[in-house]
Amino acid sequence: MKALRFDTRDKKPKLYGILFQAAALALIVILLVCFGGQKHSAVFGFLAAFFFAAVVIQLAAAFVRQLQYNPYSYNSIYYLGFALFLSLVVIFLVDLTVRMLRFPEIYTAIQILHILLGSAKNYMIFSLPVIFIFSVALCISNVSLIRHEGMRLVNLLGIVLAFLLVGGNLFLFRFDYYVSGSQFQVMIHEFIANFFAAVYLYFECMLIGVVAVALITARYEPDPDVDFLIILGCGIRDDGTPSPLLRGRIDRALAFYEKQKALTGKELTFVTSGGQGPDEAISESASMKRYLMEHGVPEERIAEENRSTSTFENMRFSRDTIRKIDPYGKIAFSTTNYHVFRSGLFARRVKMRAVGMGAKTKWYFWPNAAVREFVGLLTEHRKKQALILSALIAVYLLMTYFAYR
Repeated sequence: MKALRFDTRDKKPKLYGILFQAAALALIVILLVCFGGQKHSAVFGFLAAFFFAAVVIQLAAAFVRQLQYNPYSYNSIYYLGFALFLSLVVIFLVDLTVRMLRFPEIYTAIQILHILLGSAKNYMIFSLPVIFIFSVALCISNVSLIRHEGMRLVNLLGIVLAFLLVGGNLFLFRFDYYVSGSQFQVMIHEFIANFFAAVYLYFECMLIGVVAVALITARYEPDPDVDFLIILGCGIRDDGTPSPLLRGRIDRALAFYEKQKALTGKELTFVTSGGQGPDEAISESASMKRYLMEHGVPEERIAEENRSTSTFENMRFSRDTIRKIDPYGKIAFSTTNYHVFRSGLFARRVKMRAVGMGAKTKWYFWPNAAVREFVGLLTEHRKKQALILSALIAVYLLMTYFAYR
C-alpha cells in the first residue's frame, strides 16, 4: 500500500452529497412517522443504517483527501471525530434492523428515532473506559509537566479537562439514573439528557480528532525534495547556545538535510527563524546559524529571519524571506513534535504551503499540547461552535417531539 502523502491535491474535499442524503433521511423520517409500523420497520432500519454508513465512508474519504490537500486544517479533526461516532450509530442501527427482522412484533420503526436520540448517551457509555484512561494519563502527564516546568495556568489545562471529562459522565449517570412523571415531563427530561450527551459528544469527537491529527502530522516525513527548511526558534541559553528543545529542532533539520543530500544530491537552504528576547544575549536566529555552521553547514546555505516573536510571525517573516530568494521553492519546517500541527496552521494562514517534521521531546509535553490545540479550536471558531450547537438544539427538539409524539 502506498504511503499517504501530504499536499498532493489542489482541491479541497467537498461534502455536499451529505446534504442531499440528509434530505433523503428527513423524508424517511416523515414517512416513518406517518406510515411507520411493524410492516415496514426493517425497511426503515435498513435505510437509516445505509444512510449513516454512507456518511461514515464519505467522512473517512474526506479525511484522507483533506490530509492530501492540507493536513493542517481543523476540517480533518471534524471528519475523523464524527466518522468514529457515526460508525457506532451504524452498528446500533444494524443490530436494531436484525431485531426487527427476527421479532417484528416487538421492535417497530419508531425505535429508530429512539436509537438516534440516545446515540450520544450510548457513545459516552462505550467510550467511558477510554476517556477514563485518557483522563488519568492527562493528570499524570500534567503533574510531571508541573514538576519540570513549574506551576502555571497553561500547565493545568490537562487536569482541568480530565475532571470535566469524567465529571460529565458522572453528571449524566446521576441525572439519567431514574425519571418519572407525565409523558411531557419524561420528554423534557430525555431532551435535556440527550442534548447534554450530544454536546459532550461533540467536544469529545473534536478532542479525539485533535489528538489523532496531531500524532499523524508529527510523525510525517516530508519528501526529500525541499528547497527551504525553516527552523522555528524557541529560546536559547544565557551563553547564546540553543536550549535543549531548540537543539532538538536543529538536529532534526540537520538529519533531514543530510538524508536529502544523500538520496537526491539536492542541497537546501536553512531559514533560521527567531528574534531576540529581552533576556537573550543574541537572537535565536543567530544562535541557530552558529550551531548549523559548527555542524558543517556552509554560511551561504543559511538565511536568517531575526524579527519574529511568535510562531505566527515565524511563518510570516520566513515566508517573506523565502520569497525574496525563490518564490516557487518547496518549503518544509522543523519544530518539536507536539508543535507541528499548530505551526502548520499558522503557515497556511500566511498562505505558505509548507510541510512539517517533528523533533522528539519529553513524553509529558504531548498530552498538554493536545489540550491546548483543543482549546484553540474552541476559541478560534466560536461562530462555528455556536452554529453547530444551535443545530443540535433544533435536531434534538424535533427528534424528541416525534419520538414521544
